[in-house]
Amino acid sequence: MSEEILINVTPQETRVAVLEQGVTQELHIERGSARGLVGNIYLGKVGRVLPGMQSAFIDIGLDRAAFLHVADIWEHRRGTGNGGGADKEARHEQRPIEKILYEGQTLLVQVIKDPISTKGARLSTQVSLAGRLLVFLPQDSHIGISQRIEDEADRVLLRDRLQQLLPEGWQGGFIIRTSAETASERELQADVEYLTKLWRDIVERSRTAPQQTLIYQDLDLSLRVLRDFVHEDTARILVDSRETFLRMREFAESYTKNIVERTYHYTGERPLFDLHGVEDEIQKALARRVDLKSGGYLIFDQTEAMTTVDVNTGAYVGGRSFDDTIFKTNLEAAHVIARQLRLRNLGGIIIIDFIDMESAEHRDTVLAELKRALEKDRQRLTVNGFTQLGLVEMTRKRTRESLAHILCEQCPTCAGRGELKTPRTVCYNILREIMRESKQFNPREFRILASQAVIDMFLDEESQNLAQLSDFVGRPVFLQVESVYNQEQYDIVLI
Repeated sequence: MSEEILINVTPQETRVAVLEQGVTQELHIERGSARGLVGNIYLGKVGRVLPGMQSAFIDIGLDRAAFLHVADIWEHRRGTGNGGGADKEARHEQRPIEKILYEGQTLLVQVIKDPISTKGARLSTQVSLAGRLLVFLPQDSHIGISQRIEDEADRVLLRDRLQQLLPEGWQGGFIIRTSAETASERELQADVEYLTKLWRDIVERSRTAPQQTLIYQDLDLSLRVLRDFVHEDTARILVDSRETFLRMREFAESYTKNIVERTYHYTGERPLFDLHGVEDEIQKALARRVDLKSGGYLIFDQTEAMTTVDVNTGAYVGGRSFDDTIFKTNLEAAHVIARQLRLRNLGGIIIIDFIDMESAEHRDTVLAELKRALEKDRQRLTVNGFTQLGLVEMTRKRTRESLAHILCEQCPTCAGRGELKTPRTVCYNILREIMRESKQFNPREFRILASQAVIDMFLDEESQNLAQLSDFVGRPVFLQVESVYNQEQYDIVLI
């Protein structure tokens, strides 16, 4: 299907939208003040080793220490075997983290997951360097193939082509990316040379750099688009910044020449994202509710532990039967959910509550449709079948913050709950607190400072209760509106 990539650049922020048949499928945002760390390589310092968790905290110069688990330490991983014999012996030789690391040790590490919420960055000691066609694994010797290349004959051919380009005695492994399927030997050779030179530079710099130093920074978002996003179905790339356009052209001339003629500088008067309806899609992707064309709707709730998606028929009444209505709503929802997961960049555990279906055939069809819609996703996914409760459980690899966490912050009024105490509830809290204060202190009067809604409640429906309390404590109670207070906020002044 025809694909377009739109790049909107301002001095503060770069935004990328991937469109398929004119419909926004993916959104990526990178800000200069908070650029992503995934792919960066640091010379870290081991802070604390935690044998009980088989992990360590590594100081790489960020506000929060980064996290390294024993499974992500190359010295530990290379002993892991999947077969018998020597592999079993290798597994027995695996060392615990306290035998591998010690406090103060210098360690070359790569960020594999950005800091998310209160968690620090996730690290690995196995370095991988991404090129356009290949991913270089300097500490490995294995040649892997992208799972998206399914034909076994093509996989064998690609592996043979790459091995023929490598000199005898070569050290290092590769993962062949999907874009290498149509690449020439010269392009493969250029990628090999670029990645190996990059690794030599990293090793050379790490020998003299002090601890907590950034050794290598991954490409910025505009250049990663050329390396990671563009493929043979990409019709054009539109960039609304001339400076960024020239940088991308220069990069493409060196590494992706077949993309040069598809990269254009957008000079129209109307903003690029407005022209293609991307701004509207961003606003919709921040909403809790997503309406379906049929009249049904989805509810997305994102929590610290997981994301839940609830499917509802809404105003859709269908045609032939109630079962048919449910089935069609769930089929449409499967496609919209897959797209919304990409747009919102939701990761971790995801629970989907489709409308209950009596027919096992309908459930299988909906599940197959969901898996088919998720095939476009660049992130690693696992999808389980329907549970006994009729829920679909899935996971989506999370490497960066979700769209909502990038663009929004927790509501200071409700602290992220999504709900506020009613004015009546706040009134009763105040009455109880005045009662407590009257037993400990002996003021001349009490003064309640609260929001307009709470004061109005005291003056109207709760006026009798306030008068009774004033008589009971034997002190006058005065009311004062504080316009800057939110509905839950109040103070009681003792005079």
